[in-house]
Amino acid sequence: MIDRHVHDEVSIGDYVLSGGEYAALVILDCIARYAPGFMSNSESLLEESFENGLLEYPQYTRPAEIEGLMVPDILVSGDHGKIRAWRRDQSIEKTRRVRPDLYERYISSRKEGEKP
Repeated sequence: MIDRHVHDEVSIGDYVLSGGEYAALVILDCIARYAPGFMSNSESLLEESFENGLLEYPQYTRPAEIEGLMVPDILVSGDHGKIRAWRRDQSIEKTRRVRPDLYERYISSRKEGEKP
């Protein structure tokens, strides 16, 4: 009976939830982010995980030191070119370490000359 009424199926990942409400909320959030005015800074959408086939680089906030952990000097250097390079390198390394499947796809696309 369900096949008669369901035309598309969407997966939000390989895990089991206790109800469909959570999956619906995930899909709603993913879609709502692209509605004009939903995000306070629409440019944030340009640098998110998966936008370039990689996971996002580490994020830091103030204060610059918490429990002995410091924000990397490069991020407070003011050199935007070096900051971009650091973020790219961190994204590549995190993806390699955490999601080897995405990393392999990224490397393959680079070999084929696709824009990452």
